[in-house]
This record gives sequence, C-alpha cells and structure tokens, in this order.
Amino acid sequence: MSEQSSSSPPTPSAPPDGRAARTGSGPGRMLVAVYAIFALAAGARAGVQIATRFDEAPVAYALSALAAVVYVLATVALAMDGRTSRRVAVAACSVELAGVLVVGTLSLADPAAFPDATVWSAFGRGYGFVPLVLPVVGLYWLWHVSRRDRRAA
Repeated sequence: MSEQSSSSPPTPSAPPDGRAARTGSGPGRMLVAVYAIFALAAGARAGVQIATRFDEAPVAYALSALAAVVYVLATVALAMDGRTSRRVAVAACSVELAGVLVVGTLSLADPAAFPDATVWSAFGRGYGFVPLVLPVVGLYWLWHVSRRDRRAA
C-alpha cells in the first residue's frame, strides 16, 4: 500500500495552499525574463539613440523609449502578486499591443515618417516579431492565471 506524500507537486489547475496563483511563477517566470530582456534592450537602444542622434528621428527614438517604459512596467507588474499588479500588467500589455499594431502599420504605410526603426516598427521585425507576440502571450497568461484563481475560489 503506497502513501501519497503531502509534498507532492500541486496540479496545474489549483494553486498550492489555496492561495491565488502568481503571475510570475511557472511559465510566468519565462515571460517576466523575456520582458526584462526587452526592457533592457529597448531602454539601452533608446538611450544611445536619444543621447547621440535624437535630431535624426525624434519620434522613432521617443517611441523606443516609450516601449522601454512599457516593458519595465510589464516586467515589474508580472513579477509581483496582487490585483493592482495584474491590472497594471494588463494595461502595460494592452498598451504594448496597441503600440506595436499602430506603429507597425504606420511604419509600413509611411516609411518616411520613421527614418530609423523603433522596437515596434514593422511589427517588431527587427526583433524577430517578438514585440508583436509578447503582449498576446502576456495577456493570455494573465487571463489564464485569473481564470485559475476563479476556479480555485
């Protein structure tokens, strides 16, 4: 007769100890890591561009800086726990998705308006289209964790 130990891993559909699932746990850790990398990459790129040649493409460089701020907000909000953090994460992912769709469309429709690429130009082509996919994955993850919390309650 085998006994089930109390230290067995929790099932994916129920958070351990009846607590709310964390957005930065499990697969969410990878999401937080990718957002952190993009925050660093977009921030560094925007910082160098703004410091060295802002007059060449001020709109593009300002948009890259905005993208970096959105990535930082998403990173922190996804890593933290709580209702407010989730709302901030949803807002950040939504702004990012809107930004990549609007800037991506405008950069293809009027390339002269973007003399230099932004993180969101051409739907993130310069970054392997990750800027287009990342907010969709982030919003899905937030929906999944919230749904899991509702089922556990």
